Amino acid sequence: MEHCIRLRGLTKVYGSGPSAKRAVDGIDLDVRPGEIVALLGPNGAGKTTTIDIILGFIAPTAGEVSVLGRTPRQAVADGRVSAVLQTGGLLRDLTVGETVDLIASTYPAPTPAHDVLRRAGLDGLAERKVQACSGGEQQRLRFALALLADPELLLLDEPTAAMDVEARRTFWAAMAAEADAGRTIVFATHYLQEAEDFARRTVLIAGGRIVADGLTDEIRRQSSGRTVRARVAAERVGPTTAMLDARADVRSVEVDVDVDGGGRLVVETADSDAVARLLLGELGGWDLEIEPASLEHAFVRLTSNLESAS
Repeated sequence: MEHCIRLRGLTKVYGSGPSAKRAVDGIDLDVRPGEIVALLGPNGAGKTTTIDIILGFIAPTAGEVSVLGRTPRQAVADGRVSAVLQTGGLLRDLTVGETVDLIASTYPAPTPAHDVLRRAGLDGLAERKVQACSGGEQQRLRFALALLADPELLLLDEPTAAMDVEARRTFWAAMAAEADAGRTIVFATHYLQEAEDFARRTVLIAGGRIVADGLTDEIRRQSSGRTVRARVAAERVGPTTAMLDARADVRSVEVDVDVDGGGRLVVETADSDAVARLLLGELGGWDLEIEPASLEHAFVRLTSNLESAS
């Protein structure tokens, strides 16, 4: 199959008249089998609405949606699509094992309960009540339930929002194993680090529209700049800042002044080599570091361009 997900002109408007809200604004998106795709954007960007449409929870106002060559509801009914959502879907008085057994009974040929518990990192928690599970453990339980149908496509909506750092690491390690097995994974997140660490492809969304779409490394490079950090002596702070501000290839200069009057400069520039030579040579700087562009830089730049064009 050429496309696992295919969206054309996807639009969702809530309400009517002057108060209408356009949550999704003409999205075109193709996801191929086996891809790992991050839908990255701030809260309110349209990520959850897009996932809800792909799952068949809500109908689009306009546009076309195809999931595994069929309608969203057909794909879900066939057990070929599963989701891990932010909240809901769990009965607090059941144990983890009872919850898995209950949902498994709704499938004609579910994946064995012990297998999905192991893959979700819950094999030691089968006897624990759901209400006694942490937020991260409950999300891993939702992940285990999603695996019961052995889906081809996994959709995750802000799956680690309730997790601490260690729980996130454990969750993504389990998800990486599913991706290595060839499962298609699409996840919505506002955590830049998750997209950088896990997604091979990133789709930036802002204002219900796609701002950029490509390999994560390529999206990062679209910020077309790097961050140069260096220290300069106290008497050099003012002249250095003025000289850097005057350069056309420098976007911004920030200075943290030390107790001795010296400064730690953070320079956003399109020509990091030239700025580094200037800092180390003429300006007498030291302790220099150069960082590649991040998704955060790319997102800020690309969404700023979108707002300017509106």
